[in-house]
Amino acid sequence: MPHSYDASSPAKDKEAVERIDPAMIFFSSFTTKKDWENVMATTKAGVALTGSAAVGKIGPIIGLMDIGECKDSYLFRVSLPGVSVDEKEFSCDVEPDGKVLIKGITTTGEKIVCKNSQVFQMLTRNLCPPGHFSITFQLPGPVDHQQILGSFATNGVLEGIVKKR
Repeated sequence: MPHSYDASSPAKDKEAVERIDPAMIFFSSFTTKKDWENVMATTKAGVALTGSAAVGKIGPIIGLMDIGECKDSYLFRVSLPGVSVDEKEFSCDVEPDGKVLIKGITTTGEKIVCKNSQVFQMLTRNLCPPGHFSITFQLPGPVDHQQILGSFATNGVLEGIVKKR
């Protein structure tokens, strides 16, 4: 990663903060609101990952994403392999300023799997580790957060289309 950011060093003067290019920032699971504000003061084009999304020790890192733009909308796609799509455990919120916050639980990477009354001891574990995660990123501009089309495909990709404001 060409740039790194230490969330524990506060930005004293937002005008004096050095702007950096798009970056991926990894946080602990106990990230404070102040940490997020410091990141946003540094880059509007970064991606912040917490929890098991930030660990990335086993298998593919969740949260890899693409952002597209057309005349009146933004499109985002986020890779979320092994993520539960249960409404109690998963959420994707888009704020009017274009900030997207995704929270959920990964369900793969466990040591023991129980399926069809059988217990499997996993010999390999190449998928993302189980646990809570959050992903935050910024769309290029403000949006109408009431006009969102979203889908979660069986291939583990979340896709959202949001109207520009």
